Amino acid sequence: MGAQTVVADVADELARRVATGEYAPGDLMPSVRQVAEEFGMNRATAQLVLGRLESYGFVDAHRGRGFTVRDVRRAGGLDVYRRLFRLSMHAPELAADMFRNIVAAERVIVLEALLDYTEGEGGVDPVSLHGAIDELESLARSENPDHAAMLTLEIGLVRTLLTDLGHSVQRAVLNSVGEMLFEVPEAVQAYFAASPDLHVLVWRSLLAVWESDSGPSEPQLSLFEDLFALYHEKVVAHFEELVGVGAEVAGISA
Repeated sequence: MGAQTVVADVADELARRVATGEYAPGDLMPSVRQVAEEFGMNRATAQLVLGRLESYGFVDAHRGRGFTVRDVRRAGGLDVYRRLFRLSMHAPELAADMFRNIVAAERVIVLEALLDYTEGEGGVDPVSLHGAIDELESLARSENPDHAAMLTLEIGLVRTLLTDLGHSVQRAVLNSVGEMLFEVPEAVQAYFAASPDLHVLVWRSLLAVWESDSGPSEPQLSLFEDLFALYHEKVVAHFEELVGVGAEVAGISA
């Protein structure tokens, strides 16, 4: 195992302890000597580990004091949140809470994109949309649907709409949200709480609206928003089931 791999692995372990609250905000991190002793490495490598943790945004360096834990949930940006989410999988309740926030952000961006594109004139080549949805349907009907590939296609479709709408900031945030999801298999799987065929049906229905001369009525739009919210509630519930939220309590009760 190379030195860089060791540095990355140990830095991830220390970051995991921050993510799960083992090291609280403001705590002094283990010293270079302590890290070296715990993980059986020399002090130069231990220094690289703590430096890597600082580059992650999980700690702050203080001359003469060492490294202190940052309040990553309050002060961290998207890159920090992405790493925090991946490392929080050892703490199901925390992971579920973070996933709930990720889904809320994704839902707002996607819903706004779909509604704005539906209410506007829409300049995306219909052929490209049909091609992507055909591919989505092919994946959905396979014996073992590739959920990651399907979600990649769906995010790509929304990204195309956002580009056409000129929503560059929302597209950038959606890209970051996608990166968070694809690093956690349970998060990807959660988006298929319903049948993969349902995903295709939704996109086919949207495409029919976009290609029609008359747009949807207000009641139809309202119903779509309600169903969209209900779908995301099922996504969150499925994620909680996958990571085992409440499993320990259920086991005690039994």
